Amino acid sequence: MELVKDNRYYFVFFGLFLCIAGMMLFNIEQGDAIFFFSERRTEPGDVFFRYFTKVGEEWAYPVVILILIFALKPRNYRHLIYVPLLGGIVSLISYLSKSYFRHPRPLLYFERNGMLDQINQVAGVSLYGGLNSFPSGHTMSAFALYTFMALVIPNKRLGGILLLIVAFLVGLSRIYLVQHFLKDVYLGAIIGVIIGLLMYYLMVIFERKLKKPVELPET
Repeated sequence: MELVKDNRYYFVFFGLFLCIAGMMLFNIEQGDAIFFFSERRTEPGDVFFRYFTKVGEEWAYPVVILILIFALKPRNYRHLIYVPLLGGIVSLISYLSKSYFRHPRPLLYFERNGMLDQINQVAGVSLYGGLNSFPSGHTMSAFALYTFMALVIPNKRLGGILLLIVAFLVGLSRIYLVQHFLKDVYLGAIIGVIIGLLMYYLMVIFERKLKKPVELPET
């Protein structure tokens, strides 16, 4: 409860996202969110999302480490070792979950239903095919990484909100770029936040054990 209270801005807005996106999932058909953006494409939007989606990729982890070096106090520098571990866990869970669910990517889904020609694709973006759409790995990675970052940085209000916006935009980019459906992004966000929380708790438990005094045997 103390953790939630300290990071209430992050979790309140994340809860709003879950409620709004959850209601949308119950009231729209699969692919409707992709069609929504397909009909409203702009060149600035195409450029923005084509590059911003990379914030959920592997290169973001060393960048986050560099940011945390300046954001954290010297005594907290060892927290940085958990960032690569977080990336490894995200990669493993993303692979296992995609292999288990085996949901078709939008490209394959629209091809099977004869609707691919109705989609205005983003120039310069190659669409992924296959049965690895659910959940979104980029979204999972973004929410795991930036949730963990929000929990360890000292600026909980502004910093937490900005980090949530970054993670949200990564998820949105996956729909805009016709790489994932809303349901893929929704589950990816939930799993990502859970991974970020579990990694933070693992860090706290390990830190407490390091600070625990060593009991010498009686002689």
